[in-house]
Amino acid sequence: MIWETLGSVLLGLALAWAADHRLAHRLPARNLVFATGVASALLGAFITHSALGSGYVLATLFGAATLATALLSLLLRPQPRRTARPTSAA
Repeated sequence: MIWETLGSVLLGLALAWAADHRLAHRLPARNLVFATGVASALLGAFITHSALGSGYVLATLFGAATLATALLSLLLRPQPRRTARPTSAA
C-alpha cells in the first residue's frame, strides 16, 4: 500500500509537470496544476485499490494515471481565437 501511494504521488507529479511544461499558456497557476495532479492520482489509486483489492499494483497505478490525466485535462482553458484582420477594399 505504501508503494502504491508513493508511486501514485510521483505519477501525479510527473503528469502535472508534463502538462505544465507543454501547456503552460493554457493552464492556471502552477500550484493548482501540481496539487490537482497529486490529489487526483491519489484519489484514482484509492478508487482502483478499493475496487480491485491488494495485489494489483500496476492496475492501481494505471487507475491513478487515468484519473490524474482526466482531471488535469479539465483545467485546460480554451485556446485564444485569432481575429481575422479586415481586408482593405481598394
